[in-house]
Amino acid sequence: MLSPVAVTCGDPAGIGPDLVLSLPTTFPGKPLVAIGDHQVLTQRATQLGLSVTLANWKPGQPVPSGSLAVWDTPAGAPVTAGQPDPTTAEGTVTMLKRAAQGCLDGTFSAMVTAPVAKNIICDGADPAFTGHTEFLAEQAGVDQVVMMLTASPGGEPLRVALATTHLPLGQVPAAITADSLIRTLTILRDDLVSKYRIATPRIMVLGLNPHAGEGGHLGREELDVIIPTLERLRGQGFDLTGPLPADTAFQPHLLAQHDAVLAMYHDQGLPVLKYAGFGEAINITLGLPFIRTSVDHGTAFELAGTGKAKAGSLIAATRLALDLAAPQDSQDD
Repeated sequence: MLSPVAVTCGDPAGIGPDLVLSLPTTFPGKPLVAIGDHQVLTQRATQLGLSVTLANWKPGQPVPSGSLAVWDTPAGAPVTAGQPDPTTAEGTVTMLKRAAQGCLDGTFSAMVTAPVAKNIICDGADPAFTGHTEFLAEQAGVDQVVMMLTASPGGEPLRVALATTHLPLGQVPAAITADSLIRTLTILRDDLVSKYRIATPRIMVLGLNPHAGEGGHLGREELDVIIPTLERLRGQGFDLTGPLPADTAFQPHLLAQHDAVLAMYHDQGLPVLKYAGFGEAINITLGLPFIRTSVDHGTAFELAGTGKAKAGSLIAATRLALDLAAPQDSQDD
């Protein structure tokens, strides 16, 4: 039997609670547990005019059918939709810890995260907080994880992983080393096998510089680091293409020949993916000992409580988490 999938509600003043309230009608009968402030969810449902039954839940209890199970995690202060407050940051961090630890101890089979505001958590709870991805790696005790976003424009999956994540652009070249690329590509290859069940993943690797360095005339990172590393990994059985110029890599015929793309930095690969599937894309953290998916957007405080927020990305992330967590012989839509 599938253990519940945890869904964290994100910043309580953002659109996370709005989106989570849409899940019971989209996934009736599925074992989902919302982790967040029960009172906030109740107030937001009333504000949005939604008829959703919320049931208090604790670890070890069965997930009730016909309602949204909620592991009550108080925000720590009164919440007004659209008005972020750093005094709620500790509650948000507790929510994330509960989901992560529940995945590690088997309480949950996967976790899905609604958006948080990094600046609010930095101001109110953890000045070193840089995002879900790094926080969950720390909770799981792993040295490196890989951020990958996926979308299905036209029905074909597009998966873009990142060699570096939330770094200032000036720090990116120094962060791309042979060791970091080997770890990143190993995590990407291994999780495509274990989580996506792709027997022999084909990975396209982008260059760092324009025209992939133009033979060293536009930068030497390709010649000195990327090409030798890819050759080394090919000798170990990796199926790798590249490094390819980023401006011509995202062509349909090339994408059709690969299972994933590795971009060198955040804004090299993600604008293409988000253009292709914004509002329906999914963020998945590879390299964790559990499944974690997330939305592709932020807290959108200006939309909280208005009924205008679109739940497509959270629904897609939840569907993927349920699919990846299901036993291989019992997957369904």
